[in-house]
Amino acid sequence: MKVNKIDHVSINVNDLSAAKAFFLDIGFEVRAEWEMEGELLDRVLGLRNAKTACIALGAPESQAWIELVKYYHPSDETETQQSYPYTLGIRHMAIEVEDIEAIVSTLKQKGTETFSEIQQYEQSYKLCYVRGPEGIILELAEKVK
Repeated sequence: MKVNKIDHVSINVNDLSAAKAFFLDIGFEVRAEWEMEGELLDRVLGLRNAKTACIALGAPESQAWIELVKYYHPSDETETQQSYPYTLGIRHMAIEVEDIEAIVSTLKQKGTETFSEIQQYEQSYKLCYVRGPEGIILELAEKVK
């Protein structure tokens, strides 16, 4: 047995368009958009009458992708509970970027929360944690050249 690769990460959201815009601002590209419902989805999820809308986003030169999912049924309209990088469980994704200063500036102009200013870790990376829509936490990392 072996693991070949991480294929995608799924993020459930209530505001699909806001989450999509957030990832587009970082530099992701839309690979596909679709809606799904029916017997197959019900069996896969272990639900009844499930209905979703999905957007697949990927980095231009990467095979891995992010799947944003909006559940129309069953829905969860409760308010997102804000977490922090130290909260137990899966908390953030690290995204390697180019020109972290420009990306963080764009995100700040659009009201995105940052946990700090851009920090440099030794001589290897510039880092900045940001909180996107619905509590999504990303660690932006740029390799120092």
